[in-house]
Amino acid sequence: MKRREFITLMAGTTWPLVAHAQQSERMQRIGVMMGSGENPIAQSMLDAFKQELAALGWIEDRNLRIDYRWAAADVNRAGEFAKQLVALQPKVILSSTTPVTAALHRETKTIPLVFVIVSDPIGSGFVESLPRPGGNVTGFVNLEASLVEKWLELLKEIAPSVTRVGVMFNPKTASYVEYYLQPLEAVASKFDVKVFAAPVHNDSDIGTAITELGREPGGGLIVMTDIFNFVHRNSIIALTIQNKLPAIIENLSEGCLISYTVDYFDLFRRAASYVDRILRGAKPAELPVQLPTKFELGVNLKTARALGLTVPTTLLARADKVIE
Repeated sequence: MKRREFITLMAGTTWPLVAHAQQSERMQRIGVMMGSGENPIAQSMLDAFKQELAALGWIEDRNLRIDYRWAAADVNRAGEFAKQLVALQPKVILSSTTPVTAALHRETKTIPLVFVIVSDPIGSGFVESLPRPGGNVTGFVNLEASLVEKWLELLKEIAPSVTRVGVMFNPKTASYVEYYLQPLEAVASKFDVKVFAAPVHNDSDIGTAITELGREPGGGLIVMTDIFNFVHRNSIIALTIQNKLPAIIENLSEGCLISYTVDYFDLFRRAASYVDRILRGAKPAELPVQLPTKFELGVNLKTARALGLTVPTTLLARADKVIE
């Protein structure tokens, strides 16, 4: 074969392969908007999301560009950041928390949104139903309402003398509070307790609510799944210990007495699979909203001793995590 003919033949056979490789590595753009501030816990969850995306073939700065925004439980900032992300026209946006998802949903009804850590997507107006979302939003619920009875059960098990339980939340960031509060009130008599709302808006409100609950015997606290509470978790936990107030919250390692929560890292990993499917052509309306499948029960023995409580051995045996 003549040299010119050989070159011509090889050009004809290799060019489609080169073109396919270039097409497969074409840069896709997605957005990520976190409801928390940029802290180690939130960053670790985001890392789990990106690691799963990489396992699915989407490598940041190779074939994937990610634009980040951190709203830090600030509703006004969430609105500003939502406008910025939507203006970039990403292929899909990952949204974390209800306030962030609400802000993004106000800005776009076309760009796909995949949420995590959203409590009541139907009541919040994000989807028509869990199996058939019906619009541009789908994702992963953090805790369904039927499981909140477990909060009261665990609180009474570790602190049997509790008779009054305040449910702490910020109305601005936990607009879904009735989704949890109503079933809590419905089962309160089963545990011989009175459940009532304890709305807070700032650090001063947090101090007042916890001080009043701890002033008399029998007080207990449920710290609602709420990004405001997450951001203020250190002061909430410190005040519960200072006021000898048994409390159930999600962040056991920070010093809380007891926690019962979902595996958030699992939610972020699962969200990556939906982002992958949308990048490959799937529609959010075709992807059912999913419920959590992994839960963690934790007990902090150091905090229990500080509150003068003895943790039942049966509770310790069931715990996934025990902090000495």
